[in-house]
Amino acid sequence: MMGIFYCMVARGNVVLAEFSATPTNASTVARQVLEKTLQGDKDSSNASYSHDRYVFHVKKTDGLTVLCMADDALGRRIPFAFLEDIHQKFVKTYGRAILSAPAYAMNEEFSRVLSQQMDHYSNDPNADRLNRLKGEMSQVRSVMIDNIEKVLDRGDRLTLLVEKTGTLQGSAVRFKRNSRRFKNTLWWRNVKLTFALVSVLMIIVYVVLVFVCHGPFLASCLK
Repeated sequence: MMGIFYCMVARGNVVLAEFSATPTNASTVARQVLEKTLQGDKDSSNASYSHDRYVFHVKKTDGLTVLCMADDALGRRIPFAFLEDIHQKFVKTYGRAILSAPAYAMNEEFSRVLSQQMDHYSNDPNADRLNRLKGEMSQVRSVMIDNIEKVLDRGDRLTLLVEKTGTLQGSAVRFKRNSRRFKNTLWWRNVKLTFALVSVLMIIVYVVLVFVCHGPFLASCLK
């Protein structure tokens, strides 16, 4: 399980409060790490020390050291955000009393705070500000992509609508052209039919005249 399993707050080599989420020898190793950090000349520093598959992260500020043990898979950002949070809460709660408090003077009260914050930073994704920001950006990107897809989908529908409108316009032009062609065909058919009827009528008149005028030359009728 990935998370923060142990935390200690100390002034110099005096442990003021600590809490362990699991039964380990973290407290013993933490004291060795604490002694190692006290050997440095810097009043303020951040450091990390690996031990098996765990890492001890140390934040030292103005003589107050906050130390935690976390799974190495948790990285550095979350543990140091946790240490910064604990440091601020501890200073805000106890102020100048930190300078003269005996060992474990704040343990009974502040160990509960350590427990709560360890659980928060181990299990709550929103505890990591950068990851939270990335999550918010991911949500915005998701909405943007979703909106773009909706616009594109609407564009597709508009394109289809334009294509359908173009098809209808083309059909209307073809219908008009076909109607004109059909009208012309009917006109020519009527002309041909009229010509044929006139021709038949003239032939009938001629045949009648041939009988009446006694010959094809209509001689008797022309005298």
